Amino acid sequence: MVRKHNNQLPENLPQLQNLIKKDPQSYHEEFVQQYQHFQNTIEVFQLAPNQPNKTLDELVMFMAQVAQCYPKDLQDLPQQVINIMQKHNTVLDNSVRMNLCKALILLRNKNLLAPTDLLELFFQLLRCQDKSLRQFLENHIITDIKNLNMKHKNAKLNTTLQNFMFTMLNDTNSRAAKMSVNIMIELYKKNVWNNAKTVNVIATGCFSKITKVMVASLKFFLGKDPEEKDSDNSDSDDEVDPKEVMLANKFNKKTRKREKNLSKVKKLAAKAYKKKSQAPTFNFSAIHLLHDPQGMAEKLFRQLESTNQRFEVKLMTLDVISRLIGLHNLFVFNYYSYIQRFLQPHQHEVTRILQFAAQSSHELVPPDVIEPVLKTIANNFITERNSSDVMAIGLNAVREICARCPLSLSEELLRDLAQYKTYRDRSVMMAAKSLIQLFRNLRPELLHKKDRGRPTEATGEIEKIDYGKVNVKDYVPGAEVLLNEEKDNEEFEVNSESDSDDEQWVNVQHSNDEEIDSGEEEEDDSDEEMDDDVEKDHETSERNILKAKKTKKEDLEAKKSLARKVTVDRILTDEDFKRIDMANVRKHLQGPNKGQKRSIELENTLKNKDDLVKLGDIENIYKKRKHDKQTRVESVRKGQEDREKFGYKDGRVNIHCSKTNREKSKKKNFQMIRHKVQGKVKRSFKDKQIALRNHLIKLKKMK
Repeated sequence: MVRKHNNQLPENLPQLQNLIKKDPQSYHEEFVQQYQHFQNTIEVFQLAPNQPNKTLDELVMFMAQVAQCYPKDLQDLPQQVINIMQKHNTVLDNSVRMNLCKALILLRNKNLLAPTDLLELFFQLLRCQDKSLRQFLENHIITDIKNLNMKHKNAKLNTTLQNFMFTMLNDTNSRAAKMSVNIMIELYKKNVWNNAKTVNVIATGCFSKITKVMVASLKFFLGKDPEEKDSDNSDSDDEVDPKEVMLANKFNKKTRKREKNLSKVKKLAAKAYKKKSQAPTFNFSAIHLLHDPQGMAEKLFRQLESTNQRFEVKLMTLDVISRLIGLHNLFVFNYYSYIQRFLQPHQHEVTRILQFAAQSSHELVPPDVIEPVLKTIANNFITERNSSDVMAIGLNAVREICARCPLSLSEELLRDLAQYKTYRDRSVMMAAKSLIQLFRNLRPELLHKKDRGRPTEATGEIEKIDYGKVNVKDYVPGAEVLLNEEKDNEEFEVNSESDSDDEQWVNVQHSNDEEIDSGEEEEDDSDEEMDDDVEKDHETSERNILKAKKTKKEDLEAKKSLARKVTVDRILTDEDFKRIDMANVRKHLQGPNKGQKRSIELENTLKNKDDLVKLGDIENIYKKRKHDKQTRVESVRKGQEDREKFGYKDGRVNIHCSKTNREKSKKKNFQMIRHKVQGKVKRSFKDKQIALRNHLIKLKKMK
C-alpha cells in the first residue's frame, strides 16, 4: 500500500524556502529540522570531502537563501562555510566547490559577510585546478567592487582592497598574481579605480619575475587588451570562412570531428565579430600618472639588458621605455646606443624599432646622442643597394626623429638626403620631399637655397632653434586675425548701407609720380648722364632693400602687439581658436604678397607633432594602389568603348558578297567537317617518304 505524503515541506526545499520568506515565524520548526540535517550532512561530508554530495549542495543554497530571515540562528554560517573551503580547498569536488562559492556570494550580497574576508578566501582558491571557477571568481570580484563604488567611492574600503591586491601581486602563486593584475586593470578601464595609486601598483608588475604578470602590466601601459590570448591559435584559423565549413559539413558525412571543427569555427567567427564591433581602448593617460617615470625607465632598461625573455617581450619593454622617455622628456642615453644595434633592414619588426627610436626623441635630448642613430639609419637604409621601400621607410624614420629633435641632423647629411627628391622611384622621392618640407618650417637655413621654396608669410616668423631654449609667448600667435575680421565686417556693413556712387569710387594715385616725371625729362638728355643714372639706381636699390627689411620687422612687431592685445582684452572661444588655426595655415600657403599661394596640400604643409609616433607614418609608402576586381572590370569596360568588335576579322571589302569555304566552315557543325579534319593529322616521317616516292614515280610515268 502506497503512503500518501500530505506534508512535503521537509523534502521540497524550494517550496519551504518560498514560504519562509513570506512568513519566517510560522515555519521556524521546519527550518530548525533542515538546519540539523545540514549540520549532520557536513559531519558526514568531512569524512570524504573529495566525493560529490548533492544533498550538501541543496542544503547550503537553502541556508544561504533564508539567512536573512533567521540572523541569530545562522550567524555562524558564513564562517562555517569559509572554514570548510580553507580546510579542503584543493581537495573538494569541482561542483561542490562551485556551489559553496555561490552560497558565499549570496551571503555577501546580503551584507552578511565582509568583502575583505571573501576576497582573501577567493584568492586562496586560485590554487585549484579549475579554470571555470577562477573565471567565475574574477568576474564576481570585479562586479562586487564596481557595485561598492556605484553611488559614491568608499575611499577606506578601496584603500584596504588595493593594499590586499598589492600583497597578492607579489604572491609566489602565478595564478593569484596574474588574477590580481587583471582585476586592477579591468577596474581601471571601468573607471572604478582610475587613480594614481592603482597605476603605480600596476607599474610594479612590470618588474615581476612571473612572465605573465610582467606582460599584462606592459600591455596595460601600451593601451592594449590585457587579457592574454592563446598563442596556439594560428592566423589561418582566424581566416577560415564559417560559411564554407558549414556548407561542407552539410553535404559531407557527419562525424564528431567535423562537428567539433564547425563549433570551433563558429566561436572564432563570433570572437572576430565581437573584436571588430568593440571600440579600441587606449590607456595612454596611465603613463602620465606615474610618480617616478625616470626611475621606472632606468629600472626597465636595466631589466632589459639582463633579461632572457622572448623577443616579443623585449619589444614591449622597448615600447614602454620609449613612451616614458618621449612623454616625460626623460634622459636615458644608453637606450639609443642599445636600440642602434637593431637598426638593420633584415631585422624582425624593424619598423616598430624605428618607431621606438622616434618616440624616444625629444627636444631636450642632446643632439650628439641622437646623431649616431640618424647616421646608422642613413647608412643601413637610405642607400641605393636597398630596395625603394627600405629607402622610403628610412627617410620617414629620419623625418619623424627630426620632427621631435630638429637639432640632431647635420647640414651635410640633410643636403645629401634632400638629393633623393629627384630619385626615380616615387616612394623615395615623396619621402625625401616630406623631409625637405619639415625643415622648411623648422630650420630652413640648413637647406640649399633652391630647396627652401618660395618665401611665405610664416617663414618670416620662424625663430632660430637653440638647444634648451624655451620659446614662451605671452600671447596666442595669429590672434590678430580676429581684429582684421571685425574690421572687414564693419567695412562691409558701411558699404552695404551707402547707396551713392561717389563713395564707391576711389582715386588711385601712383606713389612714384615724381620718378615718372623725371624719367620723361631724362629721355631728352644726352648719353653723358648714363653713368650717373646707374649709380643712382644702385643706391636706390640698396635703400629699398633696407626699407623692406625694416618694414618686415615693423609688420611682425605690429602683429605681435595686436595679438597680445586680443589675448589680454577678450576671452577666446573655440570658434576663435579655429579661425586662428586656419589663419596660421594660410601663412604657410600664402606668400609675402597677398594672392600668391603655393599649390601644396594643407595636410603635408603642417604636420602636428603628436605625443606618440604612429607606425603608419613610418610605413607610409607612396605607391599606386592595386585595384580590386570591381575597379579592374570597370577599367576594362571603359577601355572597350568606341572599339571594334574583337575576334575574327572579316576581310571582305563588300559585306554582301559571298564568303569562302574556309570562312563558312567556322560556323558549321563539327560532324559535318569531321572527315576533313581527320585528314589533317600530322603524318610520320616514313609516311612522308612513301608519299614523296609515289609522287616522284607518278611524275616519271607522265614524262
